[in-house]
Formats: sequence, C-alpha cells, structure tokens
Amino acid sequence: MLYPNARAWRDAPQKRVVLFAMSGLGKTHVSNLLRGAGGWFHYSIDYRIGTRYMGEYIVDNAKRHAMQVPFLRDLLMTDSIYIGSNISFHNLTPVSTYLGKPGDPDKGGLPMDEYRRRQAQFERAERQALLDTEYFVSRAEDLYGYPHFICDTGGSICEWVDPDDPQDEILTALSQQALMVWVRGTEAHTDELIRRFDKAPKPMAYRPDFLAAGWAEYLAETGLTEDKVNPDAFIRWTYARALAHRQPLYEGMAQKWGVTVEAEDMARVQSEADFTDLIAGALPG
Repeated sequence: MLYPNARAWRDAPQKRVVLFAMSGLGKTHVSNLLRGAGGWFHYSIDYRIGTRYMGEYIVDNAKRHAMQVPFLRDLLMTDSIYIGSNISFHNLTPVSTYLGKPGDPDKGGLPMDEYRRRQAQFERAERQALLDTEYFVSRAEDLYGYPHFICDTGGSICEWVDPDDPQDEILTALSQQALMVWVRGTEAHTDELIRRFDKAPKPMAYRPDFLAAGWAEYLAETGLTEDKVNPDAFIRWTYARALAHRQPLYEGMAQKWGVTVEAEDMARVQSEADFTDLIAGALPG
C-alpha cells in the first residue's frame, strides 16, 4: 500500500485516497468537505464520465427527443438554439437519465438491446475514468498545486474489477496512486439504502452477466414480455440483489488492495483532521 502504516500516512506531505462504496454512504459528502478545506483536489469519477466520456451521448439523446418536436427541430436545424448538458459535481442526473431503465416504452422504458448498449457505453466510460486517476493526480499537483487528492468513485467500480487478480489493471493502477478505502455500511445502512431507492429508483450500471441473469429471472418470475415490464419495478427488484452481489466484491477489494472504514465513522467526519485520524485508525499502528 502507498501508506504502510498510520505514521507514514500522518507524515505524508501528499495524502491520496480513493473512496469506494455503494452510493449513499458518504463518499461525495466527505470529498466535498475536504475540497472545501482548501488543500484537497476532488476527482469525481461520475463527473468525469459525464463530461469527458458520455457527454456527446447525453446531448445527442436530448437532441433526438427534441427533433421529434417540429418547432424544436426547425430551431435546431437552423442553429437557432443549442442543447447542452448542465452536469455538475452536485447534479449528475444527466448520466443516470441517459442510462435509463429497461421495459415498457409507455412508462419511459428502453428496449433491452438499447439498454445493454448504453450499459456497455457506461462500462467503457467508467473503466477509462478510473484509469485517468493517475493523470488527475499529476494534474492536481503540477497545474493547481494541491498537496492532497481524493477520488470519489461510483458504486459500480466493483463491477469492472477482479479483487482476486493481482494483475487487475484498474486496481493496480489505482493502488499505485492512492490508498484505497472502502466505506463499509451495516445491515441498517443497507435497509435504509433499499428504502431510499424504493422511494425514488435510479438507473444503475451492472456487469453484463449479472444483468442478463437478473432480466431472465425477472421475466420468468413475472411472466411478462420485455415490452410490458414496469421499468421502476424491475430496477427496484434488482437493487437489493445488486447490493448483495457487490458486497463481497467491495470486501475483496478492501482486504487485498486497501483498508476499511465504517460508514458511521465516516459520517462523523467534520474536518480534515477528523478524516486524517479516521484513515490512520484503519492502517497498521
């Protein structure tokens, strides 16, 4: 590891961490807090995906819908208006909206083939955004003069890595640049995430084999055809299974490539000093 013990971490003039966990466990909150402290560069994987790798997909999709409206079509064709994505650190909705949900088109669903295509686009984008971490570590220091660096990853990072492979490309690249930190939730956190998701289901990214198995099982269980699936119902049904699927992957990443901190402890972080102490406590003394 980049910091073999707590002393090395505390004494390091350049502190670098990669946070990973399910969405909703405090990664972005702490990243924003450290950025606000002034000495930390915040690299958001989801923001990088939306601005660098999927921006054209997002805008083209919006244009495709606008072109179906004669009034807007005429304005677009004469360059009288333009359509852009207003993505920000605090508003990553354009990415999730583009990913969409499979099912009944009358309920906003996508055909499964189109859904799989967008999932593949996202996988390529997230893989590359994760591998861009090294570039942003250098950029943060050389261009902006930030001594410290925090990478806020998306919940789907575990879908594209193999913690048991010591040559895994993404995990090797990340661990060479920063300390990988898993924010581990409890069963209570999981229940709350499920409750929150059930209230407002959001698009997610899945490994192709997991998605294929889940889709086939859902169709068999409900007896529905693809075009009659309620998109929100399928996403809700899949979410708890996705949490269970991801948990051992996160655990393997932490055991073999980094350290673990508890979500409840992360939630108590109120300052840079608190964060330094939390990470020191996760490292050997």
